[in-house]
Amino acid sequence: MATYVEIEQLYSQGALEPQVRVAVVNVALAIIAELPTVPNHDARLEWAVKAIQNPGQEAKRFLMGILVANKAASVAQIQSASDAAVQTNVDALVDAFAVSDLGV
Repeated sequence: MATYVEIEQLYSQGALEPQVRVAVVNVALAIIAELPTVPNHDARLEWAVKAIQNPGQEAKRFLMGILVANKAASVAQIQSASDAAVQTNVDALVDAFAVSDLGV
């Protein structure tokens, strides 16, 4: 189990940040292509446009959420996360980030 100090160190070191950046762009492109009937579409679309414009900033925002969501894992397990695992974590956080950007 990763301690909070270890999680902060992983965050500061940018652990997983390249993977998270690609996952952010991947989900943003999927949102841009989704039907307008998808729940929360307007907020998701607004977030997706911002994410495409600055994927690095969005990746940094998502990184801490992903690290905390996986705090039950060891540091080694977190550092060796697969692309699919990172994508699943990013996908799970999109609505929360999209809604928080609206100040809801």
